[in-house]
Amino acid sequence: MTIPTRDDGVTRLKLILAYDGTDFAGWQRQPRQRTVQAEVEEALGRIVGRPVRVQGAGRTDSGVHALGQCAHVDVPDRLARRVPWRTALNSILPRDVRVVEAGVAPPGFHAQFGAVGKIYAYTLWRDRACVNPLRRRFVWDVPPLDDAAMDAAAAVLVGRHDFNSFRNLGTPVGPRGTVRTLAALWRENDPLPGETVWRARADGFLKQMVRNLVGCLVAVGKGKATPGEVRSILERCDRNHGLPTAPAHGLCLERVFYAEDMPIPEGTRPDPVAALSAVGDVEPRDVGPGPDGVEGATGSGCSCQSNGGAV
Repeated sequence: MTIPTRDDGVTRLKLILAYDGTDFAGWQRQPRQRTVQAEVEEALGRIVGRPVRVQGAGRTDSGVHALGQCAHVDVPDRLARRVPWRTALNSILPRDVRVVEAGVAPPGFHAQFGAVGKIYAYTLWRDRACVNPLRRRFVWDVPPLDDAAMDAAAAVLVGRHDFNSFRNLGTPVGPRGTVRTLAALWRENDPLPGETVWRARADGFLKQMVRNLVGCLVAVGKGKATPGEVRSILERCDRNHGLPTAPAHGLCLERVFYAEDMPIPEGTRPDPVAALSAVGDVEPRDVGPGPDGVEGATGSGCSCQSNGGAV
């Protein structure tokens, strides 16, 4: 196989990473903090023999987990052909972070700027009398909830909206602003008794957006807010609404999507909404397709999907 290289003597690798975020201060490297980016960069530096910079698709917060974080790194051409990257990195990395896949990236690939969508999963534990000790690091234990009311609120949130009401206060807003397309927001009963998983699929997420959406849904499930009030909060575009933010440890970045992940007709630009809806055309990894063909979704439950809008 011919490995594509660049004119500057380096080859870009694409990495898929999984990590238990419990003991990390998030993805991004920070002074005097243990972060996923720092661990991966240090492992790569030992192999390459010099410092390297790893670019992630997104910056997961402290305590947030990942099954499908994507990143890229540039390595010398001479090593790209010789090193079994997945095996080599996993022999160095700590046990709470693993390289799931590693290979040469497509031409022009950029883990952050090339992403057309992401799926996050948030897991609720519905039996407070007995939280499974093997799951306590990955779930938010909640009281009994009104699923029908939560489903109705989820339907309000799906679509192309200004999600300023659901972002972290004080976080700078980038050039994209606060408008995002939430293509789907659905609930599934996990095979493990007591768990319910909410998945959100969008073209991108604001800081803490998923945790704020889940906190809102749980408030509705408790009867502290109604679907109509959720619509009003969304339309006001004001974060000062008093609904809770779900804790970080229940959240997991499941997958990042790129245009090359799905078939695109020749001579056309990818439509991200259509691309995200066509994930069922992608070869599955660990689990089967969900209610709308989304890889990484299993089981049954409510599925709310957007009917249009550019992602």
